[in-house]
Amino acid sequence: MAVASVAARPRPLRDLPLLAVAVVWGSSFLVVKRVAEPDTVVAVLALRFGLVLPVLGLAAWGRLRGLTARQWGGGALLGLVLGAVFLLETYGAVHTSATNAGLVISLTMVFTPLAEAALRRSAPSGAFLAAAGLSVLGVLLLTGDGGLRAPSAGDLLVLGAAGARTVNVLATARLRAVRGVDPLALTWVQLAFATLVFAVASPWAGPSPWAVAASFDGPSWGLLLYLSLLCTLFAFFVQLWAVRATSPSRVSLLLGTEPLWAAVFGIALAGDRPGVLAVFGAVAVLAGTEWGRRRASVPERL
Repeated sequence: MAVASVAARPRPLRDLPLLAVAVVWGSSFLVVKRVAEPDTVVAVLALRFGLVLPVLGLAAWGRLRGLTARQWGGGALLGLVLGAVFLLETYGAVHTSATNAGLVISLTMVFTPLAEAALRRSAPSGAFLAAAGLSVLGVLLLTGDGGLRAPSAGDLLVLGAAGARTVNVLATARLRAVRGVDPLALTWVQLAFATLVFAVASPWAGPSPWAVAASFDGPSWGLLLYLSLLCTLFAFFVQLWAVRATSPSRVSLLLGTEPLWAAVFGIALAGDRPGVLAVFGAVAVLAGTEWGRRRASVPERL
């Protein structure tokens, strides 16, 4: 009944929570740059997800108790992949501009259908390949700021994160051990094992999470809570609601505006000033990923 009443609301009202998720995701690249340093990335990730786990755990407790050992193992494997996604994305974000990070990560929407087509041994349509080519050209213009410079290390790390996101999407869809597992329980297992890796690795990758937490002032804690509560917890629950209240294609379309918001925050708040050709590159990325998403058969994002 609750879902039916939500679905009966006017479409703009149903779209607002999803649009809010796209906005907070787009802002997350700038927030990461403000709260994390190159030597505190792993500790910040451990704190970000460590704060979310108890809340998700309470919501998922009954479902977690029903998981088999095989399902726990599958979730743990996906957790390692998810950990790689966030490590690459966060390290990349602190080494490049918020605008670049948000636009480069959007290539996941091109990589995923290409990888799916390769696994199925089927050729993508000519229109989709053209969209992919437009996106790649846009990234080259954007990350080189319109010149012939090689992408920065941060750009390449975010590009690697886009590839890792693709692996995560395909593994989640194809790993037999997690087929039919409740999404809430599976998400908790993935985040738990990713957080465990961050916590164990942090002393060798910089200060421990406890040391970083102790060093945070009020504004830093505010930014960390923003990442944990809005960019992670709120976003997850909105996606769970959205798949029941609206269509997957509309979910993908609205969440796909994330790179646009990343560019808005980067330019308006971080002072990113891309050159003329880089602006053309940003437009090409947005146009190419949108075109590709409409043409692809697998448009879902993490």
